[in-house]
Amino acid sequence: MTDAVISPAETHLLAEQRGRLGVITLNRAAALNALSLGMIRDLANRLRAWEQDDTIDAVLVHGAGRPGKAPAFCAGGDIRFFHVAALSGDPRLEDFFTEEYALNHLIHGYPKPYIAWMDGICMGGGMGISQGASHRVVTEHSKLAMPETHIGLFPDVGGGWFLSRCAGRLGEYLALTGHTLHAADAIAAGLADIELPSSALAQVIGALAALPWLTMQSIADALRAHAVAAPAPAALSAHREAIDRHFAAADLAGIVESLRHDGSAWAEATRAALAQRSPLMMAVTVEQVRRARTMSLADDLRMERDLVRHCFQLRPGAASETVEGIRALAVDKDHAPRWNPPQVAEVTQAMIDAFFASPWPAHAHPLAGLR
Repeated sequence: MTDAVISPAETHLLAEQRGRLGVITLNRAAALNALSLGMIRDLANRLRAWEQDDTIDAVLVHGAGRPGKAPAFCAGGDIRFFHVAALSGDPRLEDFFTEEYALNHLIHGYPKPYIAWMDGICMGGGMGISQGASHRVVTEHSKLAMPETHIGLFPDVGGGWFLSRCAGRLGEYLALTGHTLHAADAIAAGLADIELPSSALAQVIGALAALPWLTMQSIADALRAHAVAAPAPAALSAHREAIDRHFAAADLAGIVESLRHDGSAWAEATRAALAQRSPLMMAVTVEQVRRARTMSLADDLRMERDLVRHCFQLRPGAASETVEGIRALAVDKDHAPRWNPPQVAEVTQAMIDAFFASPWPAHAHPLAGLR
């Protein structure tokens, strides 16, 4: 049984019904299935429709592949669109983040089992549409990360909420460095549930489609039947004590200074990675993750909506740290961002606080309706 394809003009999102399973394919493989505004809208509409459909018990989301190339679940949001929209004043930039964060909230609270097949690259916006899943599957190709500080942004899409709930200070570490997690580390960090072979997707869909009813338990049983028998050890566990010690420092300057006094090769590599990122946005990120630890998901998403508005409007146009970060990485590709301020020591608390002042009264906030 197959539904009609949605988004017929672009077919960047495909949907079909297999038995009592709804299967959604992110179909923008040439762009590593990065999310456009149209894809966000189509995904939200499809999920809401299937929420009300008594013939659908569960949903599985995966990314379209590219023959002969490594897979990608979803590489994030369309950062080139962000760059052009920010410089041209395109109002769709505001719509993108409002609707993306509302979609993230919808997924976290989805009343039916939601399976995220995180095969290959799953970063940024891809994490936003997978971390709320009831069943988060990784494979031998999985690469999970929240790399936003690399472009002068912060880990959004609920990143403050789900990273802050990682054990110890792993949340600060992943948020600041954008470190890429493979399957074992993702499971150990609590950001994935089970590892399956990439090649098992068709078998899993077939097995689920053959079941008369799909429940949380029957889905878990079907996934376990295909699970990797001997998963690799979690490599990051060797550095957990150091992560918890250094990234518990009072602020960004304290974290950098703590790493400097460590002297190990790992600490030096970590400090070198931080030195490439925006000092201001790293300081904002530390504050974001720590505030989010005591927030509900809805409040965290409202905070992140405030933050992302300020990323593009506090210093508009080319003066934005985010616009400059995207320019250096994806537009001019000179990998030489001109951060302002350029040094961690020059970031003031007043600069950080400005990002956390909401530009909207509570009743008029774009995400006021989230509960």
